[in-house]
Amino acid sequence: MDRKIIHLAVGKPKEYDWNRKKEFSAIGKSFVQVVELKKYGFIGDDVANHKFHGGIDRAVCLYPFEHYSYWEDMFNKKLNPPAFGENITATGMLEEQVYIGDIYRIGETVIQVTQGRVPCATISNYNEEKSFLKKVIETSLTGYFFKVIEEGIINSNSEIELVERDKNQISVFFATKVLFHQKTDKAAIEKILEVEALAEDWRKRFLKLL
Repeated sequence: MDRKIIHLAVGKPKEYDWNRKKEFSAIGKSFVQVVELKKYGFIGDDVANHKFHGGIDRAVCLYPFEHYSYWEDMFNKKLNPPAFGENITATGMLEEQVYIGDIYRIGETVIQVTQGRVPCATISNYNEEKSFLKKVIETSLTGYFFKVIEEGIINSNSEIELVERDKNQISVFFATKVLFHQKTDKAAIEKILEVEALAEDWRKRFLKLL
């Protein structure tokens, strides 16, 4: 399937009432026609918890649109992007098709894949499905993050163009699966650690597993 932006979104943290508990989250993002991307992320976008979210290595979050029908069938409900709090919902960008270190041009920007997403309970709370987080981890269909190499403007109809493939050919899906489900696979972990563009947080996680 062609690479195409289905939905472009940004949002600031808001207060939610989940399970009778007040929590701040930026998962509820809104559609934008055009937005400027800086090294630290989109203008008008932010995260609630800077310890676990955001930063240079996680400036842009993408979730593959193809997964939406899978989750809708599973939970028997309609899910509208960005149900995962992603900035970009796109086709032709599945976790198994995209390598960590791959470089893409979108609009004026150039961005590089750094890590898969480590989801948290916010996904379950926001979508009102208790088992959502568990299922996302089980399937490793998490979406992923980019760092920004060149800042600029992105439009909701900007083309997504692959500029360079990473020579190590470690897919986001493979790395995520190893992190969640194959924690003792030393050979796989060593292979993943060879990827220069790997986010600092993930480098630490994999070194710890070793």
